[in-house]
Formats: sequence, C-alpha cells, structure tokens
Amino acid sequence: MKQKKFIKIYETLKADIINGKYSYGSSIPSENDLLQTYESSRETVRKALDLLVLDGMIQKIHGKGSLVIYQGRTEFPFSELVSFKEMQTELSITYTTDIIVNEVIKAYEVPEVQRKLAISDNETLIHIIRTRKINDHVKIVDEDYFLQSIVKAIGNDVAEDSIYHYLEHDLHLAISYSNKSITFEPFLEQEYKLFGQIEPAYCATVRSIVYLEDTTQFQYNISKHIATDYKFNEFSRRRTK
Repeated sequence: MKQKKFIKIYETLKADIINGKYSYGSSIPSENDLLQTYESSRETVRKALDLLVLDGMIQKIHGKGSLVIYQGRTEFPFSELVSFKEMQTELSITYTTDIIVNEVIKAYEVPEVQRKLAISDNETLIHIIRTRKINDHVKIVDEDYFLQSIVKAIGNDVAEDSIYHYLEHDLHLAISYSNKSITFEPFLEQEYKLFGQIEPAYCATVRSIVYLEDTTQFQYNISKHIATDYKFNEFSRRRTK
C-alpha cells in the first residue's frame, strides 16, 4: 500500500528535527518552501505540520511560521533503582550537572520529608538540588534529602559526578530498593526559575523513598522533568482468572 504523502513529509521533518537538522527555537521551512520541495498541495503540507504539532515537535506562530519546540525526550527506567550516571551510560545521553543547593538542614524544616522518612524534628539532613542540562537547557531538577547520620557529608565534586557511586564504593552502603510515585504538577516559582518559560508549564514529578538493605529509609528524592519530555515504559501482564 502506497504511503500517503503527508505521512512521508511528516516523518521526514520529524527525523530532521530529532537528528538536529532543525534545532530547538529555529524555524522549519515555510509552507511555500515545503510545497515546492515535496511538490504537494497546501492541504497535504498542513496535515504533515498538524501531526508535528500534535507530537510536540513544533509550534505554529502567526507571522513567524513553525518553530521547533522539541528538546529531546528521554525514556526513564521508572521501575528500576539506578543512579543518574548509570542511566546516562545506558541510554547514551550526556547531561551536564550543576549544583544549586548543598546544605545541612533540620528535619522539621521540611515536614513532608520528615513524615516520609519517619524521623524526629532534630534529625539532620543533607539537602542537595541539582539541575541536569542538555545544550544549556535544564531538562531535570533533582532534589535529594539524605540522613546525615548515615551519609555524613557529600561534596560538590561527588554530587556533580555520582552520589550513588560514592555511597556504595566509598561508604560501602548497601542500597537495596525504593518506593516511587509519579504525579503531573503545574510549575511553581522554583520550576519557572530553573526550567524557564515552558508551555505547557507542567512537570512530571517522581518522588522516591530509598532503602538500605537493612530496610533503613535513608534518602528522599524528588525528581522533576518537563512533562512533555518525560516518558516511561512499564511491562504489564493481565492476571489469569
């Protein structure tokens, strides 16, 4: 069966955007240029462009044509407990990490974290916020709370590289499992500050409680991703009756 022409145009332009021929914020060829390139009707070209809009690849701007809004999507291993560095290696993606906050605080200052980790008011926590960037665009904001009684201290050099490598290889901690939840939430002040002006202004927020092998809850992680960039897969099997 012959492929419809608008599908061919759509797939070609989509591949060009993903492969970087048309980068984030740049314009793809105008409708008139596409008419000539593909020797097709205006209706055919517009169908192809509408599919790119639905895919979150472009945004049509009156008087400016179609701008690329795709910044790359990463499929995250939601059901696995892996470090960010391990995930980068597995997916062959290179991020840069910036340390925004690295401090020691009391548990009563963060009531939600205190409840999740079931700790007393005066328990001290190492609080770290890191951004993960691709091409100078923040894609992920990771916020971590570690029990200082277990982790002691985390230098910026460790936080920029791999905290889990340090915990397992230097402190010899046995990190075992985690409980995770995911919600989609509108940007607050911090998200606008770190991610910038994004439409739609929503983030996929993954919250995790991480346990050691002896079942001690020692870490609470909040990982925020631009909602349109976030994707996860989970295998499901129907129960037999």
